[in-house]
Amino acid sequence: MGRLFGTDGVRGIANKELTAELAFKVGQAGAFVLTEETHHKPRIIVGRDTRISGDMLEAALVAGICSVGAEAICVGVVPTPAVAYLIRRYQADAGVVISASHNPVEYNGIKYFNSKGYKLRDDIEERIEAIILDGAEEIPLPEGSEIGHITEKKDAVHDYIQFVKETIQGDLSGLRIALDCANGASYKSAPAALFQLNADVVVINDKPDGTNINANCGSTHIEQLQKFVVETGADIGLAFDGDADRVLAVDENGNLVDGDQIMAICALDLMEQNKLKGNTLVATVMSNLGLFIMAREMGIHVKQTRVGDRYVLEEMLKSGYIIGGEQSGHIIFLEHNTTGDGLVTALQLLSVLKKKGKKLSELASVMKILPQVLINAKVSNEKKNSYMEDEIISKAINELEATFENNGRVLIRPSGTEPLVRVMIEGQDKEFITQKAKELAELIEQRLG
Repeated sequence: MGRLFGTDGVRGIANKELTAELAFKVGQAGAFVLTEETHHKPRIIVGRDTRISGDMLEAALVAGICSVGAEAICVGVVPTPAVAYLIRRYQADAGVVISASHNPVEYNGIKYFNSKGYKLRDDIEERIEAIILDGAEEIPLPEGSEIGHITEKKDAVHDYIQFVKETIQGDLSGLRIALDCANGASYKSAPAALFQLNADVVVINDKPDGTNINANCGSTHIEQLQKFVVETGADIGLAFDGDADRVLAVDENGNLVDGDQIMAICALDLMEQNKLKGNTLVATVMSNLGLFIMAREMGIHVKQTRVGDRYVLEEMLKSGYIIGGEQSGHIIFLEHNTTGDGLVTALQLLSVLKKKGKKLSELASVMKILPQVLINAKVSNEKKNSYMEDEIISKAINELEATFENNGRVLIRPSGTEPLVRVMIEGQDKEFITQKAKELAELIEQRLG
């Protein structure tokens, strides 16, 4: 992880860690690095979510972009994946989103995309960091008519809506759909797209006031939508996070359908259509074991990656796979967009629901979710990566895995930021795996504390 850029851009509490001054520097250095080889006036798309701090940070970021002679094309409040799409649609040189995704309102963030709509490579982020923190390069500042300017594109959200509608065939007539927009970036695009596809739509949390984004709503607080689905008699509920790059679903009975289940449903449908490249789905090591068991039984290969959507995307691009994602509902349909897209994911799921004519609970039942238990073992920071070098710990893990016979697993992960080793065990019997997770965590603490 870099000094400024984390796993998903620059993040922090707005006006404390992520100041207007830092936003100006990120805008300036990012625009310089991403557009220095263009032989025309560079054009950079700028979008944001509904946070109150977005006004301040956008003004500073755009000033930085203009100071190096680039044009800032401000598209207003749009989902993060909309910016990834609009870069390609408008043939821009880069794009930037001001959002802290699913985090509370006091946080905000800045995330860049390159000219093809992909997140930046580590080496590019490191170069931007070096310019901001170390003054590693001097940025030439133009004068006179060469200074950059701002263009506002207020119809950009409609271009994005038209794009997502075209990712499915037919319409959604006959489906009653409940939406929770998290008072975030999807509050216009999600209801509009579904209305235009002739669905019967009921919506909550679509009235952002700058301070209520993700506040007890959206994909991080699914309980409100679960109740709303049952009350309104909806066929399905869909909950977005603040920047709408992820979505979780709720079936007609009010039960959660998570990202693993959504991937299972969509991957099976793609396989039936002979569209699932290599009959392969990409998922992280933290996906539920039930997904891997389902895939094995149905003839689908699952390629596992480290936790994080950037690693999922890397694997997809390397081998040409078309679907991959995480339990959180951050799912990439690479034939449609270059990043996780909550609305695209929602439409793919809805399309299967309409085509099959089955209830969501029935479609989701193809995958049985196995109980998961996660316990943190407190250890010495210097020893947290050496747990498998300890013969007693290694033997305990191997013996426990042998008892599962492919119907359970042990996953040990050192924390990236804390002196912890995370012990995650999955299996059929919740009581058994809880006891074993406690025993293993205690052993790791004894040996590595």
